[in-house]
Amino acid sequence: MKQTLKSLIPQSLWRFTRDAYDSLRRVPELPAAYLHPWRRESIRRLAEMKNIHKEKRAFIIGNGPSLKQTDTSKLKNEITFGMNRIYLAFPEWGFTTSYLCVTNDLVVEQFVNDISALTIPKFIAWRSRQHFKSQFSNPPILERSVSSLQSPISSLPTFIYTTYTGPRFARDVRGRVWEGATVTNLALQLAFHMGIEKAILIGVDHNFADKGDANKTVVSQGDDPNHFMPNYFGKGVKWQLPDLDTSEIGYALAHDAYRKAGREVVDATVGGKLTIFPKVEYDSLF
Repeated sequence: MKQTLKSLIPQSLWRFTRDAYDSLRRVPELPAAYLHPWRRESIRRLAEMKNIHKEKRAFIIGNGPSLKQTDTSKLKNEITFGMNRIYLAFPEWGFTTSYLCVTNDLVVEQFVNDISALTIPKFIAWRSRQHFKSQFSNPPILERSVSSLQSPISSLPTFIYTTYTGPRFARDVRGRVWEGATVTNLALQLAFHMGIEKAILIGVDHNFADKGDANKTVVSQGDDPNHFMPNYFGKGVKWQLPDLDTSEIGYALAHDAYRKAGREVVDATVGGKLTIFPKVEYDSLF
């Protein structure tokens, strides 16, 4: 049986080497990640959002098929974090989520026009910023001041400096945020930053019909069985297979961070396969 280099190296040493390499690779990115006008504006917004929802609850809405079995009409007046293409459900629901989170490059690349059209606050991975430049006839550059660009900047998403490696839970999302292989982990960190006392997961099935190597890019060949709508990642759409193991590392970090802060994360997903968080019945929350 053919062995890969990764399989021959102890896992702890592999992680250390990978994270050290990633830290060095990020060094050239750091000035723009903290000093670019778009990011400086994002950091300012995030400062204003610190503890904005202190001691309140919020629903973090995944996009799994179980969402079709969940009475989302009960969420109309709740604080809600939607993710990726959750906006496909807005016409049926008759309301939008409070926030939208997107970290996956392929989602932004293929659906940037949909995302840009939404008027709700949007949190986007900093590395995807180039997809928003075409919206402006005169894109801002590093040397220009924030005040002179207030109009175009105000219509931009809030950019989060996310990374793939270096597992951690960010209690303050103005700095680096580890993605943990799923946008749900970003939403959990944003909710914590905003002071949410109780984060409630729904639609986080943690189970995919399509199997294969984690993070492998594939092209959908037909209706999407992995999400709440068949056209979510419909025919011809590029997407990445899930990395459920790494997602669980992020979820465990979130569970620990909330617990230590006297807060909690619970899982109200109908039939969900995730076992990190305490389970609750969705209807019992209302």
